[in-house]
Amino acid sequence: MADDSDKTTVAEQVWRSMFGFIMHTRPRRDAVLAELGLTPTEAKALDSLDGETGRTMKELAAEWSCDASTATWTVDRLERLHMAERRPHPQDRRVRLVVLTPLGVTTKNEMTREMNTTPPELLDLDEEDLRALRALLSRLPG
Repeated sequence: MADDSDKTTVAEQVWRSMFGFIMHTRPRRDAVLAELGLTPTEAKALDSLDGETGRTMKELAAEWSCDASTATWTVDRLERLHMAERRPHPQDRRVRLVVLTPLGVTTKNEMTREMNTTPPELLDLDEEDLRALRALLSRLPG
């Protein structure tokens, strides 16, 4: 059995490989966002919202780890793109809920579909390796 320093070294190598692959495939993700006319911040915001329930600005700021003014600025950008709107909260007139518009829902769905497209480099691996990789990655959170 490997000692902790060996395990740490292997874990570091694995992480560098995973991160390297994420960075290698970034141009495709950037192209998807460019095709949809979105910045990474707007994409993150779209991913946090839906077309029905809605989220308060306070909830969004907490999820995005930002202050209220940054959350407001981000939602303002989505509104200018006609992808989100603020609606009155049904139980509290002082609070507004941010909800995706039909265009926002369509854009989010398209973004999700495109972002989940398998990178061709994975298809170059044989099925046995892919199954092993899937099994290992399924043990990680996320």
